[in-house]
Amino acid sequence: MSDNVREQRLLKVGLIGIGFMGRVHLTQYARLEREGFPIRLVAVCDKDTLKFQNRFVEGNLNESIEKIDFSPYRLYSEIDEMLETEELDIVDIALPTDLHADVAIRALSKGNHVLCEKPMALSSADAIRMVEASEMYGRSLMIAQCLRFWPAYEYLKTCVSDSRYGQPLAGSFFRGGTTPVWSSDNWMLLEERSGGSLLDQHVHDVDMINWLFGLPESVSSLGKNVYPGSGFDIVSTHYRYPDGKVILAQDDWTLQGDYGFEMRFRVNFERGNLVFERNVLTDNPAEGAGFQPDLDEDLGFYREIRYFAECVLENRPVERSHPAAIVDTIRIAAAERLSASMKGDWVSVMR
Repeated sequence: MSDNVREQRLLKVGLIGIGFMGRVHLTQYARLEREGFPIRLVAVCDKDTLKFQNRFVEGNLNESIEKIDFSPYRLYSEIDEMLETEELDIVDIALPTDLHADVAIRALSKGNHVLCEKPMALSSADAIRMVEASEMYGRSLMIAQCLRFWPAYEYLKTCVSDSRYGQPLAGSFFRGGTTPVWSSDNWMLLEERSGGSLLDQHVHDVDMINWLFGLPESVSSLGKNVYPGSGFDIVSTHYRYPDGKVILAQDDWTLQGDYGFEMRFRVNFERGNLVFERNVLTDNPAEGAGFQPDLDEDLGFYREIRYFAECVLENRPVERSHPAAIVDTIRIAAAERLSASMKGDWVSVMR
């Protein structure tokens, strides 16, 4: 970013929702400010005003959230009041999934650029409405699918794109951890609000598969419901592609005890493979010794917010995690849900 851009403009941000992910976002804005990036979080909105007194519960990631000083921000408990009162450049939405589409469209209609937490929406129809609103109002919309900015997954994407090891033959992805019992009103365990593990957590790997390999022809999913009303809490999906590569993704948010949280992948190419587990990426070329690539130490949360802010500052389109691409991710997840409801029948993924 040029120094001229930095001098000419200061982005003002309003954050809606300070549950676990909202607080993660807040800490990234605080860091960017400390680093001199031309951005300021000026307003925070949450219906639960007790959160402004630092009454929180912990999430499932190893992301330490220290006590927050809310004094620098204007605080709101009503979304519309914040949108009507504040002159903002960016609205950051970290709300339950069932609210994403309507709140994003309202923010876009007020002339704000919007960063929306994943998953984009509960349905592809709502996701398309969000894209259409972005186009109608001429404002940028980005979905915070953070794996597209996670260094290990970025490295995998580069290896797929530049074909350094030839074509991918197979891939396995896993994500799992403790049941999310910390959400406000337990919304994450209500399928009609979160979409269950399949849409809320598994969607990370669905989106990664979409980003790496494109839209599959069809999917076959098995799912298990453990908690009443939560939808599929455990899911295992195979993805069918024209070239026959074997792709599998699994998710389980019922892992109790000391398991913690884990995300991993293994992708096999014609002339090598990549393995990511226990937060370590190993590159294993067919010829020569395996090695651990040098990766950016910053996590995807920070890098995605900085990327979006730079797009807004420089008036350039969002290319990575573009909402039109994420609509396909929601389409794939919807096909998986239908397949799981039919005990694994293959379901076509259609645009």
